[in-house]
Amino acid sequence: QVPLVESGGGLVQAGGSLRLSCTAPGRTFSSRTMGWFRQAPGKEREFVAAIKWSDGSTYYTDSVKGRFTISRDNAKNTVYLQMNSLKPGDAAVYYCAADARIGARDIATMPSRYDYWGQGTQVTVSS
Repeated sequence: QVPLVESGGGLVQAGGSLRLSCTAPGRTFSSRTMGWFRQAPGKEREFVAAIKWSDGSTYYTDSVKGRFTISRDNAKNTVYLQMNSLKPGDAAVYYCAADARIGARDIATMPSRYDYWGQGTQVTVSS
């Protein structure tokens, strides 16, 4: 059973929007920080955004600030990534992940700090 399942990716023109969703079938991650990462061909997996379990505070990598919004619905066990004003440079496979630490007070940005991952959803942005 895959711990996390992403959906919502697809092909969009530059300037368009997509909303990614991440669910956790049969599990609950309400006490973990949840993050979104992305990986483009030939590049390392990079942090995009994260949301804390406790107060819902968020953190973004600089390149997506003001364009992307991460949110979570603990009742639905779902995390979202609203992506607006998409650019060709945003094209990648997007992954959601759960922080390995339960109740962490800080937000981790390194992939190695997350131990539950989805299989990813492809985002393609045409210019």
